[in-house]
Amino acid sequence: MARISGVDLPKNKRGVIGLTYIFGIGKTQAGKILDRAGVSHETKIKDWTDDELVGIRAEIAEIKVEGALRSEIQLNIKRLMDIGCYRGLRHRKGLPVRGQRTSTNARTRKGRKKTVAGKKKATK
Repeated sequence: MARISGVDLPKNKRGVIGLTYIFGIGKTQAGKILDRAGVSHETKIKDWTDDELVGIRAEIAEIKVEGALRSEIQLNIKRLMDIGCYRGLRHRKGLPVRGQRTSTNARTRKGRKKTVAGKKKATK
């Protein structure tokens, strides 16, 4: 099993798809990495040679991925919140940041609210 940037890549997937398991690498980026390393896109990860694996690791070392990328994203969000801009306030309140409507269809950011229907007061 190939291990790159602290991530175990699945053996039976093609290289382009397998590299997308690394945070910060999508299909396009994976294709560019394989091209620069001289590895075929169709080759499965279990069929990579040690030389190909070293080349791929060298290419990925030049890109910010996994922990470094996650921490940079968190720092960017924290900076927005600290300066008090509109996007920072939306992050702080847990609301959609990029202009989406909130009267409906914002459940992912806002969370699901429990509705209590027909709650009656106790009579004496």
